[in-house]
Amino acid sequence: MNYLNFTKKALSSLALPPKGQRFLYHDTEVSKLALRVTSTGKKTFVVVKRVGGQVNWVTVGTFPDISVEQARAETNKLVGQYASGNNPAEARRVLKSEPTLAEFFQLYGERHGQKKLSWHDDQQRFRSYLQEPLGDKRLSEITRQMIATVLGDAQKAGKAVGTVRRIRALASHVFRKAVEWGYLEQNPAQGISVEGRTTSRDRFLQSDELGRFFTAVEIEPDLTRDFILLALLTGVRKSNLCAMHWDHVDLGSGVWKIPMTKNGEPQNVALSPSSIEILNARKAKYGNTGFVFPGSGVTGHYVEPRKAVQRVMERAQIPFGRNTPNGVTLHDLRRTFGSWQAISGTPLHIIGKSLNHKSPQATAIYARLSIDPVRESVNTATDAMLKAAGRKTLSASKRAG
Repeated sequence: MNYLNFTKKALSSLALPPKGQRFLYHDTEVSKLALRVTSTGKKTFVVVKRVGGQVNWVTVGTFPDISVEQARAETNKLVGQYASGNNPAEARRVLKSEPTLAEFFQLYGERHGQKKLSWHDDQQRFRSYLQEPLGDKRLSEITRQMIATVLGDAQKAGKAVGTVRRIRALASHVFRKAVEWGYLEQNPAQGISVEGRTTSRDRFLQSDELGRFFTAVEIEPDLTRDFILLALLTGVRKSNLCAMHWDHVDLGSGVWKIPMTKNGEPQNVALSPSSIEILNARKAKYGNTGFVFPGSGVTGHYVEPRKAVQRVMERAQIPFGRNTPNGVTLHDLRRTFGSWQAISGTPLHIIGKSLNHKSPQATAIYARLSIDPVRESVNTATDAMLKAAGRKTLSASKRAG
């Protein structure tokens, strides 16, 4: 057994063992502390303690990442735990079986996340902001300070207050499920606030932009062309349009019944003649079974139109992107639809009904509305947009694509 007075100089100058072997040195000052040296040069502090006839090995850390003084202090702490009847070696083994945040996020998706309409956005948000700094850490290792640092880094990178709040909300919900399912005792994201005010966007396509927009979108392949046009002509949210299914579309009555929306309720979407024209063309070309906008991924439907929207805006010479001055996003097409309803004189409660907005003040009114005044509003807004673009209708020949 090799004994050595551990000092920085002594440990730095230790000879390496032959390839495939390792040496073990015991500290002369703290008897349970040892240093394991491999042929690759890795030097690891370990605590060696015999418990009930079995030798326990507890890793303290690597040299020189932690100093001799730190290793000795941690060793005394661990030996004290043994003296109190605890077994830190067993505790470390339990920790190793604990999932990392990335592993738990996969479980979270399987048990809960995939049921959410925002699951695709949650996955993207996790990959962009949480995966790299926290993904490899065990759940119990993640602290409030770590999460606060992630949020602070996002703010320093210029992310909008709303974006940072959504990151915090995702982290909080994931950890809340970890507590609920017995993986944690408390939620480390609970109580963390995000400073600043969310700026409401009011960007929508103006009269002089609509003509360029329609011309630019016609050049797109029919899937992205029809998707973007329906995003504008129906005002529905991206997730609902991506998952649009022929089973829920009644072209005869001009109604698309969405089973579940972001606010937790179904929605009846009144389809204008222009929207019906688009859907009839798709039905004639591709049939009316399955998703209206099919995709090759695991969802079976189209998922991310961002690049297509960017191409259209660039062709139309319209700024693109939330962080671009006066930029337009896909969601702004929904806002464009609502804005042109307002320009056309549609009452606010009907605009709210057609966009499936939900508020305590408007809910009772929505419940009493039939779809007929909503349909009139949809048709009026569509006609107004086409008129502003210098058009009477969308070309049927181009719709057939």
